[in-house]
Amino acid sequence: MPVINRIADLHGEIAEWRRDIHANPELQYDVHRTAGKVADLLRSFGIDEVVTGLGRTGVVGVIKGRGPGKTIGLRADMDALPITERTGKPYASKASGKMHACGHDGHTSMLLGAAKYLAETRNFDGTAVLIFQPAEEGGAGGRAMVEDGLMERFGIEEVYGMHNIPGLPVGSFGIREGGIMAASDEFGIIIEGVGGHAALPHNTIDPVMIAAQLITALHTIVSRNVDPMRNAVLSVTMVQAGEAFNIIPRTVKLTGTIRTLDEEVRNFMENQLRTVSISLVEAFGAKAEVNYRRGYPVTVNAPDQTAYAAKVAGEVAGSERVDANADATMGGEDFSYMLQARPGAYIFLGNGDSAELHTDTYDFNDEIIPVGVSYWVRLVENASQAG
Repeated sequence: MPVINRIADLHGEIAEWRRDIHANPELQYDVHRTAGKVADLLRSFGIDEVVTGLGRTGVVGVIKGRGPGKTIGLRADMDALPITERTGKPYASKASGKMHACGHDGHTSMLLGAAKYLAETRNFDGTAVLIFQPAEEGGAGGRAMVEDGLMERFGIEEVYGMHNIPGLPVGSFGIREGGIMAASDEFGIIIEGVGGHAALPHNTIDPVMIAAQLITALHTIVSRNVDPMRNAVLSVTMVQAGEAFNIIPRTVKLTGTIRTLDEEVRNFMENQLRTVSISLVEAFGAKAEVNYRRGYPVTVNAPDQTAYAAKVAGEVAGSERVDANADATMGGEDFSYMLQARPGAYIFLGNGDSAELHTDTYDFNDEIIPVGVSYWVRLVENASQAG
């Protein structure tokens, strides 16, 4: 695996940054310690510009190359999750109920390693813009940075993101053109019937029974209405009803999520959810209130940038270790907002045989650091040749 020698030398130092960030996790926009550490390290590398407070608590570093060329954005996320860690690692979280359970500590540290190397060597034309983003986990920090003028202020022409993936072999990459991560929407349905004594159901309009019927109907939308060659997921995840065993309640609330990989299917799923819910509930004589909240949009990789990213990954890991038609995932990602603003590509980096993301035993695999850093660096160094 042709990892850059200088980056291999930095491996231990980068891992120490990662473990320090891991031990001190912060949530959403409240990443003041992490952002401060990132900004301090960037300044110590001697880069050309460090900007803080973009998108509330985001950090941006700018490194200029030898001459004119493309301006490329590289993005890492900084925030953790509200999970109590149970890895037992010596660098485990010191913050109760907070944990880096998605590898953002590794993403941030790998981008810091790339910043240090690029600032030392300047072996590229153009400009590298290093984006350290808050609030990926549900806070839409990517959108906040875009709305704060990220792309225009720094003249970003293309933007790239990377995420570790458990189960993919260490040092392997996966990428695909088009939708690679799903739109992530949520819904709530309130069914209002007529409550009463459980021994006299004929005097009620039972919302619990209606909810049972509706849950079954909703779960047929994908299987009987969406083209099997396209992707969609609908899951009812919460049912809230009743206060006593002998009372039929007046209302039931259903909550769930819908995931899709293109806007046409996304629009269809929302419309069908509303139609099925209202029609079925009214058929039983009850009323339905449907609330639908659109979350992160589909993460869409642009064709040219995807091909370029796959080529660079192949140079780092070997072409046989790059799946350029990898399966999409139905998880959501707010890097999607950056890809709506500029063409770019999002790639998966294998974390090996680790616990799954968003679990209390997950840990980022430090073994993959040199591979990830080398990928970031080669994206920048090869850009002028690609242009």
